[in-house]
Amino acid sequence: MKLFHLADLHIGKRYNELSLIDDQRYILDKILSLCDSEKPDGVIIAGDVYDKSVPSAEAVELFDLFLNGLSERGLKTFIISGNHDCAERVAFGSKLMRASGVYVAPVYDGSVKPVVLSDAYGEINFYLLPFVKPATVRRFFGEDIDGYTAALAAVVNAMGVDASVRNVLVAHQFVTGSRQSGSEELVVGDLGNVDAAVFSPFDYVALGHVHGAQNVGTDSVRYCGTPLKYSLSEANDEKSVTVVELGEKGKLCVKTLPLQPMRDVREIKGTYDELTRKSYYDGAAFRNDLLHIVLTDEDEVTDALSKLRLIYPNVMSLRYDNVRTRENASEKLEALPARSPLEMFSSLYEAQNNAELSEKQRELVQILIEKAWGDGQ
Repeated sequence: MKLFHLADLHIGKRYNELSLIDDQRYILDKILSLCDSEKPDGVIIAGDVYDKSVPSAEAVELFDLFLNGLSERGLKTFIISGNHDCAERVAFGSKLMRASGVYVAPVYDGSVKPVVLSDAYGEINFYLLPFVKPATVRRFFGEDIDGYTAALAAVVNAMGVDASVRNVLVAHQFVTGSRQSGSEELVVGDLGNVDAAVFSPFDYVALGHVHGAQNVGTDSVRYCGTPLKYSLSEANDEKSVTVVELGEKGKLCVKTLPLQPMRDVREIKGTYDELTRKSYYDGAAFRNDLLHIVLTDEDEVTDALSKLRLIYPNVMSLRYDNVRTRENASEKLEALPARSPLEMFSSLYEAQNNAELSEKQRELVQILIEKAWGDGQ
């Protein structure tokens, strides 16, 4: 069985009020074209379908068009919600969509029932697990669940995976050893990490959450990455579709198909005079790209962002790199102590209220921090 592995579409994403919906429409159309040429049997979307839990109307419309395109091609589609999604909204209409070959993970309720498909080598079980936190898992497996690895171990154990047949897990978590790009939503420290050993019962684990395409220890545990570059840290990444071919039990082939965006993400650097000189930008291929601009002027340029956007319409960010900013950054780094979330909240509370947290308040804040990050401590 041949599958496309996608994740982290982040449909509806905006960067400093610059909408990326046209870029997303372009790349989703490219993926549909790849479906026509490569003829996969199915498509996996491993979470973060949308960029916000309450997506815009145009984001919902674009995803609807993409799903229709997959369905019209007769492809099975497997979808889970990620940490950016509202699980209930993503799962809306899932029972109706099954008739069209679109399988959407419901809100996690303590069990994950597989979607069973067959090919020439027999059955394949697809387990669709939406993003979960330890706090969610504790409701079903008890308060002794301590951290993300224990939570995912309990979830996988409850699936009762039959190791004699082929099994695919679709999940959206941070797995220990994966490289982050800087545009993911992070958990403090390594509290959100899951040990990859938890996924040993599966022949392939289709992961979402990390934006750079990569294997985690083995070909069978993989992040496909985002189809577009969503931060400057991804500027040098080569975006792609991961193609997974499952043969008989124990046979797995993974490859990638490159994706070329409508507009690239890049950084340009220089003085204001240099960057606004016609000989620099006239006819330049990068002029309409998604740009992060670094000005090296020692003095700030009045209304620089607005002026630069007259030449470069898709400026995503503007910063200065000069003697003053480097000195300020160095001073801040030297002055910044290692502090826990509770200590940082306590400082904020004291600054706003001119009073320290009481012991009872500290206990309550600590409980809320543990529930939010699910560290089980």
